[in-house]
Amino acid sequence: MLKDSRSQPEDLSTLYQEGSSAANQKREQILQGAMQVFLQSGYAGTSMDRVAAEAGVAKQTIYSHFQDKEGLFKALMEQVTLDRFRSVFCLEDFEGDPAVRLRQLAEIYLTKVADQNYLALTRIIIGESERFPALARLWTSTVIHRGRSLLSRYFDAHPELGIEDSEAMAHIFFGSLVSFMLTQEMLYGKELIPIERDRVVTTLINLILKSSREE
Repeated sequence: MLKDSRSQPEDLSTLYQEGSSAANQKREQILQGAMQVFLQSGYAGTSMDRVAAEAGVAKQTIYSHFQDKEGLFKALMEQVTLDRFRSVFCLEDFEGDPAVRLRQLAEIYLTKVADQNYLALTRIIIGESERFPALARLWTSTVIHRGRSLLSRYFDAHPELGIEDSEAMAHIFFGSLVSFMLTQEMLYGKELIPIERDRVVTTLINLILKSSREE
């Protein structure tokens, strides 16, 4: 008996979805293995052979998903940064009273960057930035630039704040958060120059709101 041809599109769709799901799972498996190797050996000390062994896949499988080691590291950075900060960098969700929203952004950002895997990758990027400047550019473009652009657009959308140079103010605000993260979480600031996160965030927001009240 001939099979009803009307079922074929559904069967093909199911096969496609299963194949796509398997590919995504394999990609995630590779990224998890890569994370371990990069954290253990740094960027320069990582090879595709070691990643393949850690991930439990053939090296050719890695190349079917990522062009080279730089592409693999870039994908890992995007997963750790863009996925982590997607809610932070969504302008549509970043509306409302500046005193509330600016604190919300600062708190979410500082909480997410305290993750140990994120801090470890940041250490790799800083340590390898001279030999591999593309890594530093990647970090700056995926985190710093996106955060500053979001804030700049937000300040532009709130003329009542009276900020004449929204880009410069965004640089100051976001740069202060990055500086806090680097000194407190990575440069032993918690031991040598401890300061409560809430004090920094509150003072930073008050500076912005004060400038608007003085207009």
